[in-house]
Amino acid sequence: MKILIPVDFSENSIKAFELALSLNRNQKTTVILVHIVELIYDFASQAAIALDSMHTDAKKLLDEIEKKYKSEHLKFEKIVEEGTASISISRLASQYEVDVIVIGTSGAGGLKKLIMGSTTQNLLKESNVPVLVVPAKAPVFQIGKLTMALQFSNHEKPMLDRVIAFKNNWGLEINFLHVSKVRDFKDELASLGLSTYLKDNFQLKTTSITNIESDSTNAGINSYFEMNEDSILVMCHQHKNFWEVFRERSHSLAMAYQSTVPILVMN
Repeated sequence: MKILIPVDFSENSIKAFELALSLNRNQKTTVILVHIVELIYDFASQAAIALDSMHTDAKKLLDEIEKKYKSEHLKFEKIVEEGTASISISRLASQYEVDVIVIGTSGAGGLKKLIMGSTTQNLLKESNVPVLVVPAKAPVFQIGKLTMALQFSNHEKPMLDRVIAFKNNWGLEINFLHVSKVRDFKDELASLGLSTYLKDNFQLKTTSITNIESDSTNAGINSYFEMNEDSILVMCHQHKNFWEVFRERSHSLAMAYQSTVPILVMN
């Protein structure tokens, strides 16, 4: 597997990095560490001096990360470049044909350039690669499951193959979650059909499909993850009503600030 990890050297970017290593601990993995320098200076001479220092310091810190976490099954590539973080990350992910981007949602100032807010939002909009968003409060060493939120819609079918691939590569259980205001016969038939489809196409016989009846999608998701904190929530970017759960306060796609579990966004 090949993963790209934006690193701003903050605590949570390292936390996201460690989650990525934990998920891929049993297979050969190429880890692409990326640090994006975003600077605006009034004078070219100041910019040149600052950029040279930023590049030198960033390369040194990336080397230290590689040295600390070096392993026989890990191959590291390190990139430091200037640009807009979300655009550069998305472009590099496509250029290197990575399987997933893993990004934390908090950062610090100075050299520890912020990777949060607009960067994460824009990356989710721009990336054609799945993005695993790791909130600051999310557990990283007790993940045992992937939980895919479903609407039983046609656009979810091609995503299913990719989610099953992540499940197999990471050695996790997989569950499915459907939230509706009223659980009706159509939902029951869809759940039975999904069980048959998973068994016939992926040989999955013991997969859990949870249907939650709730007036609020937010409340339904929260109630599930209160009992399943060891899971990664998987969402398709087309999930309009699920995205609304995380838009209530921020009015943006920065859903990770509302979540206490990692979220894998399938683009």
